[in-house]
Amino acid sequence: MNTAVSETASPAAVEDADCYHCGLPIPPETRHYVQIDGRPRRMCCVGCEAVAQSIVDNKLTDYYRHRDAMPESRREAMPQELQELGLFDHPDFQKTFVRPVGEHEREASLILEGITCAACVWLNEQHVARQPGVRGIDINYATRRARVRWDEREIKLSDILAAVQAIGYRAYPYDAERSEQVAHRERRSMLWRVFVAGFGMMQVMMYAIPVYMAGDGDMGADIELLMRWASLVLTLPVVFYSAAPFFQRALRDVRLRRLGMDVPVALGVGSAFAASVWATLTGGPEVYFDSVTMFVFFLLCGRYLEMLARQKAVRGVEELGKVLPVFAERLAADGSTEKVPVSQLEPGDRVRVRPGEVIPADGVVAEGESEANEALLTGESRPVVKRPGAEVTGGSINVASPLLVEVLKVGDSTRLAAIRQLMDRATAEKPRIATQADRVARVFIVTLLALAAATWMAWQFVDPDRALWVFVSVLVVACPCALSLATPTALTVATDVLARMGVLITRGHAIEALAGANLYVFDKTGTLTYGRMQVDAVRVFDGGDEARARALAGALEQASEHAVAAGVRLAADGLPLPAVEGLRAVTGQGVEGRIEGRPLRIGRPSFVAELGASPVPEAVATLEEGGATVVALGSADGWIALFRLADVVRDDAPELFRRFAGERVPTAILSGDAPAAVNAVARRIGAGEAHAGMTPQDKQAWVEARQREPGAMVAMVGDGVNDAPVLAQAHVSVAMGGGTDLARNQADVVLLSESLAGLSGAIGLARRTLAVVRQNLWWSFIYNFTSVPLAMLGLITPWMAGIGMAASSLLVVLNALRLQARPSSI
Repeated sequence: MNTAVSETASPAAVEDADCYHCGLPIPPETRHYVQIDGRPRRMCCVGCEAVAQSIVDNKLTDYYRHRDAMPESRREAMPQELQELGLFDHPDFQKTFVRPVGEHEREASLILEGITCAACVWLNEQHVARQPGVRGIDINYATRRARVRWDEREIKLSDILAAVQAIGYRAYPYDAERSEQVAHRERRSMLWRVFVAGFGMMQVMMYAIPVYMAGDGDMGADIELLMRWASLVLTLPVVFYSAAPFFQRALRDVRLRRLGMDVPVALGVGSAFAASVWATLTGGPEVYFDSVTMFVFFLLCGRYLEMLARQKAVRGVEELGKVLPVFAERLAADGSTEKVPVSQLEPGDRVRVRPGEVIPADGVVAEGESEANEALLTGESRPVVKRPGAEVTGGSINVASPLLVEVLKVGDSTRLAAIRQLMDRATAEKPRIATQADRVARVFIVTLLALAAATWMAWQFVDPDRALWVFVSVLVVACPCALSLATPTALTVATDVLARMGVLITRGHAIEALAGANLYVFDKTGTLTYGRMQVDAVRVFDGGDEARARALAGALEQASEHAVAAGVRLAADGLPLPAVEGLRAVTGQGVEGRIEGRPLRIGRPSFVAELGASPVPEAVATLEEGGATVVALGSADGWIALFRLADVVRDDAPELFRRFAGERVPTAILSGDAPAAVNAVARRIGAGEAHAGMTPQDKQAWVEARQREPGAMVAMVGDGVNDAPVLAQAHVSVAMGGGTDLARNQADVVLLSESLAGLSGAIGLARRTLAVVRQNLWWSFIYNFTSVPLAMLGLITPWMAGIGMAASSLLVVLNALRLQARPSSI
């Protein structure tokens, strides 16, 4: 059993000068030990002793074998917000970062501090996952973000945070500002490494150039030796500070028995530096300090620019986190206002939003008239008019006039929170094309090491004095990182651009599948049409007044919830409605009532005909052509008017289908509606196939049958609960942003703007993205298959190889960033 060691531990076992846990010097007066791997390990303080003992007690000592960097010191003062962990269990405090995922399960988004290497991620995941009640934990090493899911009946959030503290790390509720602070520290650290490498390179070159330029007998041996020693001293900080991350990651990869991109870099730098040190100590013929410093500098410059580009590309999700304001102006019952945190808002609260301010939550306009800029949420650049009764979305900007908004949804139930969750899901998944590139890169690294070893042995016979630097050039010039960067960088940039267009990518494979789809299948209602009935023609009898007929119809339908009734009421919008008495709805037939003492009916023509005992007019059959719905209005005296209603086709649908026709991409409509209505829409937009009267199972079976055709890649665009099965069946699924939650959860792509023009733009950008990925991959292959043979022949020096490797990585990133300048024609 592992236990803490007392002060009487044997001196032979405690000779360490630095703390085994954190690496800091041990004060001579301290006596703290922990038994690790059968040996007493000395600690610098009580905090490190407690942390190390916790790691041992939880059987996580593999952490010490896997780590490639020391943790942050526990001696730092604990942040004020973590001193009272019980606060994290308060429901009001959890509103901003905890969401329910079941009856008793909760999920929190946290950010971890103290993460310095992949072993830190492993340790935290293993340790937290072993806590009773924790159902899952996932930590993103790049962003330091953690998603933790637990059963609140078995464990509290404060207990999870305490468990993280127990092993020497800190966890906070995630927010975009703290994430940006982490990114800022990474940029600052990298910039310092670049500065040290650049300064060292310039100074070493000052000593190397005179040696290169001196002729035979121009420089004495003692002067040349002095130059070498000066170069060695100046190269030390470049190798042991600037290049330290390469060695740390390479050592980690070797410990984990895998070959990463930093292994050949570390091997090349390390061998060239070691050979130069040996030549300096023994008076050897050649030193390579100038090549080493130059290579490290150029490679770090490339990595730094690459990091800037990558952080810029992934900033879209972080911007969503910064949209909502911190405080809102809430109205009290007596009419006074108070500033309250947005996290304290509840449904039913009323908030005042002044011009230029961000709407703090989802709600409905209670008073005022203005315009809202929803560009960040839907991609729509034009402000949207907001009047009393209109819905507003948290995160949009009030443009013109003050609004009084009644809050309907807060926290994780808002539209903005749903968008962030779906984007997080997409970034957590790795698409097939990216995993393939990673596999190729790993094979490439093994091949590269074999080629470098073979080259070194061959040059021992050709020219032993040049064998080392040719060996280093082969290791350095190859760029497996360009292979690994080629795909994820382009996909990340494209995801960000699509989000700004109002197209939300929710699955990792969506862009690749959307670009390769060769059959597009559409639902009709709510997808190709607006999903709401509208009056598009009115026929009045005996020279009657159309406005009067609309007002009578609207008055009779004012209490009905039917979709047809809503269309009739919309046709009477803005007209004064007469009073109705004795209003009665007849299920499946219509409505009757008395207006100004006269009985009236509205509904099916046969139902209205019974009131006046008159035959159904021939105009009904004419208006019903094309699958339209006809509603009749009449009285005991006869017919008053006929209203034709139809689900209006979206304005941008015909243009989208003309594009498909021009590209010879087959299309189909699958709908549960009547054949006449489906065929009318198909003719209007130019769809290739139209299938009516289909159940959800019929749609799924139809798509499944088409998927069995050789080379078929089916994209399904739908809306509504009945589309969920077929959305899950398709290779790539697209849901309208106004559809049901179930449809959006099943979909790989969500059109937030509810515009088919967004789908057209997404298809164009997806194809451009795949083209950029192919360009990056081809460039990587051409560069590596050209540069490696040249280096093996001795035609490329180490410093030239460093420039080539850095430039290769940077080129694929810059090529991917071209996607941000999307053409307006997409």
